[in-house]
Amino acid sequence: MSLLFKDSIDAHYHRKSTIHKRSVFYAHKSAYCVILINDYLTTDMNLILFGPPGAGKGTQAEKIKSYFDIPHLSTGNIFRYNIKNETDLGKKVKSILDAGDLVPDETVVDLVVDELQKPEYQKGYVLDGFPRTVPQAKALDEFLAENNTAIDSLIMLSVPEKELVNRILSRGEGRSDDTSEKIKNRLAVYRKETEPVLNYYKEKGVVQEIDGVGTVDDIFGRIKEALK
Repeated sequence: MSLLFKDSIDAHYHRKSTIHKRSVFYAHKSAYCVILINDYLTTDMNLILFGPPGAGKGTQAEKIKSYFDIPHLSTGNIFRYNIKNETDLGKKVKSILDAGDLVPDETVVDLVVDELQKPEYQKGYVLDGFPRTVPQAKALDEFLAENNTAIDSLIMLSVPEKELVNRILSRGEGRSDDTSEKIKNRLAVYRKETEPVLNYYKEKGVVQEIDGVGTVDDIFGRIKEALK
């Protein structure tokens, strides 16, 4: 029995499961038996979801996670997990936070790199809240290069400041004593800190700016279109 293998005419690619359908043709006694098999060829897709407070990163990250079947890695969640489970890194982070200090880049990178080495992240992921500084971005790139991979796309959710302030105040996402001016000041600090990171990835040609105004589904539709 001879085996003829070729891509099926009806082969298709669906982003949700990244499945390629292929056909296996068995030729035997002039009769052809067509067997469709699902060849799960997951496309590695390493994403960074970027944007200011109130831009909706967490919401969109969860939709990306569900639709593209890749894990959502949030630095906030990593901090909480390690502190709760009293890991060595968790204890270190807790002592820093208890002292009222900022977690240094090296510690943040250690936490993220440690997480990314777990099996569930080997076929792609969406990063949320990291990297926040250029040193963090460079350290991430070095780690990825050592593992023969890289960031494929940075999705920047662009939302006007007025809209961000309204969202934070109306959704109770800020602090109890928040005012419009205080939020604006924090947004200004955020832009100052993160603009260099955005420029760093722009130089690499991986930044895709998305209009972050509209319904959750409208915004996610734009993200899907950008990732085609």
